[in-house]
Order: sequence, then C-alpha cells, then structure tokens
Amino acid sequence: MVEMGEGEFEEAVGQALDLLPPEMLDVMDNVVIMIAAEPSEEQLAGGNVDDLLGLYEGTPLTERDSFEWAGALPDVIHIFRGPILRMCETEEEVREEVAITVVHEIAHHFGIPDERLHALGWA
Repeated sequence: MVEMGEGEFEEAVGQALDLLPPEMLDVMDNVVIMIAAEPSEEQLAGGNVDDLLGLYEGTPLTERDSFEWAGALPDVIHIFRGPILRMCETEEEVREEVAITVVHEIAHHFGIPDERLHALGWA
C-alpha cells in the first residue's frame, strides 16, 4: 500500500488527463471526473471494494440522441483513491494505475465496452 495525500492523488489524475490528446478532451461532452476515497455500497453492487478502481456512470456518447441530451445532468467518472493506493507498492505504480483507470473510464464515455478495453490492454 502506498501512502499518498489527496492533493498528490488529484495531481496524478490531472497528469493522466494531460496525457490524453486534446482532440479527445475536446469531444468529451457533459462529463465530470470525481475522485472519491472509496466506492459506495451502491457502486460496488456486491463486489469487492478493492476490485473497483474507477466507475463510469452515464450514457455513452454513442448512445445519445442530440435532442434528448440537451440540458441533461453530466455523466460522472469516479476514480477511487483507496483501492488504487492499496493495490500499488510505489508512487510510480499509483500514477500508472491512475492513468490506466482514467483512460479506461473515459473510453466507456465514448462507448467502448470492457471486453474491447481488455483486448487493448486498458484493464
């Protein structure tokens, strides 16, 4: 387990976002990224707390009708600090895992399913 303050972890998430091409960030629509210490019971849905590093809650861009989504609440990408810190042994590993998790959850915003992400090595 790595000890890392909230500010340092937020910085790691920001650095992960900085790695993304600006064109990708430009087409992200109505989505916010939130950092939480741990997933809620509802988010876990009976799963193990240490298995859930991030979560996308929303409707992927590929499933949206432009008229239907005007004025809708934003989708939310959750990045869970506790599970990531517990699975890593160094700060470098934390930064790598944060980057993988951020990309993985953003990919869901673009409609890419887990199976494809696993095949591409983003899981």
